[in-house]
Amino acid sequence: MAPRGESVNEEMRLRSRRRLMRATVELVDQHGYAATTLADIAERAGLARGLVSYYFDGKRLLMQSATHRLMHLELTAALAELPADASAQARLATAIDTVLHLALDHPRVMRSHLALILDPDTGGFVQDPEQQQLGAILREVLVGWGAQDPVAEHAVLRSALMGGCIGVLLPDAQTPLPPIRADLFARYSLPWELGRPPQPQAPSRPHWVPPGPTAS
Repeated sequence: MAPRGESVNEEMRLRSRRRLMRATVELVDQHGYAATTLADIAERAGLARGLVSYYFDGKRLLMQSATHRLMHLELTAALAELPADASAQARLATAIDTVLHLALDHPRVMRSHLALILDPDTGGFVQDPEQQQLGAILREVLVGWGAQDPVAEHAVLRSALMGGCIGVLLPDAQTPLPPIRADLFARYSLPWELGRPPQPQAPSRPHWVPPGPTAS
């Protein structure tokens, strides 16, 4: 029997990694991050427990890679559904809405992902291949929108989206989606009706009133 070629081996490795990431999202969606073990993930993926450690350096890195993969898959699918002649504004609106709705559709996954990023004891933000693919999609959307510096603008958009997701997910202090979306759309001068508006009209934005003189 002839040995498998390197291309076949690489495809098998990619397939195994994807199965592990998909299983991670499914289990964390159902049970939460703390209650999901690497053994559970391997069993759900139909792979040996040792392969988890072979492909990912710990549960935290697997979780972040799995979330980044979920994000870029959802984003790719949402952009592919747009008409071929969709405007750059429509593409950016769709990208923003896709990420915000992921927080609503997969709250346990997104809360866990953000908590791992924000916890200094766990190592912070991971720039893995899945994250790089997500970043490439967002930068391409920003180039079409007209960003003069797509790399810098991507960093700003990424931070704004993270803040928006935190807003809708913050336990016992959630902010409704419409004002968060309205703030992001205003930042990029996007019409409210583009993308997936959560309500027919944009919420009213109260005018800021400067404080009066302090009583002496």
